[in-house]
Amino acid sequence: MTGQHDAATESHRPFAEPVCLDLADPDTLRQLWDLQRASYAVEAQLIGFDGIPPLHESLEQLRTCDESFIGVRDESKLVGAVGWTRLRNGALDICRLVVHPIAHRRGVATALLDALDSIEPAELAVVSTGTANLPAVALYRRRGFVPVCERQIAPGVMVTELERQNTSATQPIHNS
Repeated sequence: MTGQHDAATESHRPFAEPVCLDLADPDTLRQLWDLQRASYAVEAQLIGFDGIPPLHESLEQLRTCDESFIGVRDESKLVGAVGWTRLRNGALDICRLVVHPIAHRRGVATALLDALDSIEPAELAVVSTGTANLPAVALYRRRGFVPVCERQIAPGVMVTELERQNTSATQPIHNS
């Protein structure tokens, strides 16, 4: 019974405002690595595929990836993070959005995407997720993303690619 109470208490802890993550800090790197393994384990179950690359990424691969990160902590640890890059055409590529299972349905992903929109405004944003990951697809659709294509990444496993045009953009993005 104590374990259930602790999990329930932990799931209702408040979280802090999103902050930039420094992957040169070993503790931050380890927390992000642990977080993404927990998050992608859930997605692997949802889509029936455990070959999601970040699920098998080493600490060194994560540390040297070309992404920028912001994250959200609760009182004790990192509970959510988003990583992104800029494509050559200027589009914002959301490479990963991870939320620890104890923080699901608490607005962490929304807070991260709000912060990302604020610090990295883009005329075009792109993201992909497992087609069977219905919570992620629904989140992106609520954020104005529209599916543009689906592709198979393994037998029976589809990924949906989504994009969002910023309606206040003054110049169109040209794909390179």
